[in-house]
Amino acid sequence: MTLKQSCLAGSLAVFAIGAAAGDFTLSSPTIQPEGRLTVAQVFDGFGCTGKNISPALEWQGAPAGTRSFALTVYDPDAPTGSGWWHWVVLNIPASVHELAEGAGKESGSALPEGALQVRTDFGQPGFGGACPPIGDKPHRYIFTVHALKVPKLELPPNATAALAGYMIHASELGKAGFTAYYGR
Repeated sequence: MTLKQSCLAGSLAVFAIGAAAGDFTLSSPTIQPEGRLTVAQVFDGFGCTGKNISPALEWQGAPAGTRSFALTVYDPDAPTGSGWWHWVVLNIPASVHELAEGAGKESGSALPEGALQVRTDFGQPGFGGACPPIGDKPHRYIFTVHALKVPKLELPPNATAALAGYMIHASELGKAGFTAYYGR
């Protein structure tokens, strides 16, 4: 194969991966994309009074070769210089395509078998709802499901969300997501 043929084949492969990933979607019966989070998804603590309940999430159209999923919820607007991780779930089996409302309990008891929650920036595993500073413009909460080419990500105990993010991106076949907002 000539260099020109190799480059063309590589370009076509990238296009095919991109086209397949275009069918990959994440939605929620609880949150409208580009909508506002409700008191159910607001943190209970740090000066916020919400219910801290993770929303129901559903995904479909994962790329071929998906062996597991990871889910992240991230606020890039947090005044930390590095954003804020609100939820990180790893090792969701490839056969699973939804998480029920409330699946983000700290204990992990409502997650699919084998799934693992990583410690968030609140200092513990599980879903940590929105809690932006009073007076900030509404923050963006980016919900993302990642299709992974590995059945399981191996992380040390008490791994950070940043380390989990690194491992997710190293094994990612595609991702789908939406953004919701919350301000106070």
